[in-house]
Parts: sequence; C-alpha cells; structure tokens
Amino acid sequence: MIYYQKAEVKEEKAEKIHSIEVQRIVPNPNQPRKIFNEDSIIKLADSISQYGIIQPLTVRKTGDTYELVAGERRLRAAKELGLSTVPCIITDINESKSAEISIIENLIREDLNIFEQAQAIEALIDTYGLTQEQIASKLSNSQSFVANKLRLLRYNAEERELILKNGLTERHARALLRVLDLDLRAKLLNQIINEGLNVSASEELIEAHITKKSSDDTTSQRKTGYKTVNSFYLAINRAIESIKNSGIAIKSRRVEGDEFTELTILIPKEA
Repeated sequence: MIYYQKAEVKEEKAEKIHSIEVQRIVPNPNQPRKIFNEDSIIKLADSISQYGIIQPLTVRKTGDTYELVAGERRLRAAKELGLSTVPCIITDINESKSAEISIIENLIREDLNIFEQAQAIEALIDTYGLTQEQIASKLSNSQSFVANKLRLLRYNAEERELILKNGLTERHARALLRVLDLDLRAKLLNQIINEGLNVSASEELIEAHITKKSSDDTTSQRKTGYKTVNSFYLAINRAIESIKNSGIAIKSRRVEGDEFTELTILIPKEA
C-alpha cells in the first residue's frame, strides 16, 4: 500500500469548477501509465452515466486548449459516453509541476503496473530532479521503498513482459533479482510461471539455486587453488548488488578490450 501526502496545487479560483469541452482537453504527455484496462474504463463510464463525474478533472491552460493534469480515466470514460463537456478545476502551474503531479497521482492511485511505477519514479529523478528521499516523502514511504522500485528496471523487456503477462507479483520480481546469471534467471522465471509457484515457493527455489551455485564455485576454487576471473566478477557483482540494496544508486560498466577488461564503478556524490 502506498500512503501519500496530497500534492499542493495552486488553483485559478479556489474550488471553482469549470465546464470545459472534452475536445479542448489534451492528454498529459508525461502520463506514466501506458496500458489502460478497457473493462475498468467501461465500468467507470457506467458509474458516471448514473451518478455523473463526482470528482472534477484537474487541468491547466495551454493556449487555446487545456492540458490534463489529473483525471485520465475519467476523461476516457467521458469520451466513452460521448459527453461534450466535463467538470474541471483549472490550476496555475508550469509544465514541470504538471508532469510531477500527474506522475505522483498515478503512483498514489496504484493504477500503474510495477514496471510503470519504477519508470515513473525514474522520470521524477532523471527529468525533474527529485531525489529518492523527496519522492519517498511525497509518497509518505521510506527511501528503501523507492530504491526497491527502481531495482525492477534491471529487468529487460522480455522478462518484464513475462512477469506482467503471467501475473507475477512485485515480490516475485524482487526475489528473482537476486539471481545475477541471466540464463539461470530466465530458467527460474519460466519454472516459476510453469509450476505456478507462489512467492514463498519461488524464494525457496531461488535460494536453493544460489546456494548450489555458491557451493559449486567454492569447490571449483579449491580444486584449482585460486579464484577464476569469472568468480572474481561474481564477487564484484554481489558487492555492487549489496550496495544497491542499501539504497545507493551505484552503477558499474564493463568494457572488454583485446588484452584487458576495464571495470568501472560509479558512486554518486551524496549530500
């Protein structure tokens, strides 16, 4: 559950509601939600047809049009019903603040899937300059909560699609991130999906493979009498993973040369 502090918005006229033509309202280009559930839009449209739009949309004036700040689902439902106008509150904010509010509102309402949430938080950091601590404060949550969301961005597009398509939870996804070997992670992901494993069973499966791999690496080192280059990289990756889990946005880069491998670790300067 995401708890939050409501974002402050300066209104053109306090609590004044304007009736604005639907065709004059344009979507917010910074809307973080990319997938909309059509069934839920239809259900909302049915509710609006009976009771009307109880909560006005929030917009800002942009030339001859109004840019949506909050209320994307209500606007879509209104279009579904063929309404010509919708009730709106006009706010006096700039584009940057509008984007921030739109993203925060979607995070608050929990309408985003787990990867959209992570991308929304990343946008607040990269595009709008918010820190993890500031985002955590706006969501009334911990900085580690925000850091854990960002960790989900380590999944590639194919992995994300499988996780969402098969209804795996965020706890499933976070558990699988412990597996650094991409081939093994793909194998375990498919096993979890095919066997319909819950979170606890998935965690046990992952732990067993990590323990086995660690044991195999130790045995191999004892046989050879020295650590292999791959086991060295594995140790480095584990150390980096541990630092990231602590909430520090550390980054690493590995470049293969003809004679040497260059490994660079970037640690952010924190206030």
